[in-house]
This record gives sequence, structure tokens and C-alpha cells, in this order.
Amino acid sequence: MPFSALLDANVLVPNALRDTLLRVAEADFYRPLWSQDILAETRRTILRLRPDVDPHRLDTMFTCMNAAFNDALVTGYEPLVEGMTNDMGDRHVLAAAVAGRADVIVTNNVKHFPQAAVGPLNIEVLRPDRFLCLQYDLAPAPVVEIIKRQSDETGRAAGKPRLSVEELLEVLSNGGAPRFVEHIRGHLAAARLRPRSPKEPTPRLVES
Repeated sequence: MPFSALLDANVLVPNALRDTLLRVAEADFYRPLWSQDILAETRRTILRLRPDVDPHRLDTMFTCMNAAFNDALVTGYEPLVEGMTNDMGDRHVLAAAVAGRADVIVTNNVKHFPQAAVGPLNIEVLRPDRFLCLQYDLAPAPVVEIIKRQSDETGRAAGKPRLSVEELLEVLSNGGAPRFVEHIRGHLAAARLRPRSPKEPTPRLVES
């Protein structure tokens, strides 16, 4: 079974971070998981922070997420909620992780998932920054290419100017993934300094 990660609502709210996490999943680094409760919380939070956002656009986005990752939506976890011992407000998240057989929960609210609650369930809890750093460590070059494509494609569908790679990295750094961004910047800097392979000499025509 592929490595699976349950994505909490707080890592799905920021546009750039959500896009990066899903693009990395699309590249088969891991299998993403979420629940209807998590998507509903994501929706509520985005609309609270951005009341100008069209709710129908969010509903379409969630439909597309479920279609792109057709085994991501965890169901049947509700009976497990009462038995969870973590923070009351996030027991549905841990229950979904158990039902979905997640290896890790990716969240910014790590304090809501104490080791005493998740350890016996063999579930690790990671911040998105640490999680993305681990994916980078697995395959640096492919992850950098994912970021380059994200930069190139961000805004294109909405007819907006694309973000440069550096602009995207700045957004990700401010959005909760500063160490991951340091890795990407370091990789790009090293690539710029790396000497290019000399070209093969062009063969001269020999006049007869």
C-alpha cells in the first residue's frame, strides 16, 4: 500500500501550499487523504478569511480534488470519533486518519495531536514544512520541477499573470514552508553555478 498522508484543513486553506501538496501527490510521492468534514472546514475557513470568494468555485475545486484523487475521500470514520483522545475539535481528523489507514497527518496544529493519542495508532504528525522537506529529500530534482511547473501554471487558468518561481517561493515561505523553500532555493542556486558540459566540437568538412 502506498505511503498515505491525511491533509488537515489548515494545510488546504492556503492556495499555494494546497497546490504544492496536491502536485507532489499527483507525482506519486504519496497518497493524499481527507474527509468531508475536513473539506467543509476548509470551505468555512476560506470563506471567513476571503468573503469575496465565490462559494461555488470552492465546491467545484473540491469536486475536482475528489475526481483527481478518487481514493482520497475517507468515509465511515464517524463511529471512531468518540474513541479518540486528542483535542476535542480535531478528533474527527484523527478518526479519519485511522479509518483511511494514514501513515501521517499533515497539519499546523500539531499540539492537537499529542504523542499519547497518536503513538498507539502508529500515526505520525508532521507540519507541512517538514512533510515537504521529506518529499524533497526523496527526490530533489523532481520536486524542484514540480515547483517550476506550479510557477508556470499559477494564474494561467484564471487569465492572471504567472508567478515567478521566486514569487511562488516567497508565498510558500510565508505560508508555512520556509525550510522547504530554503531547499528549493539552494537547489536552484547550485544548478546556476554548475558548469555546463562542453559541447561536442562541430566536425569540419574535408574538401576533396
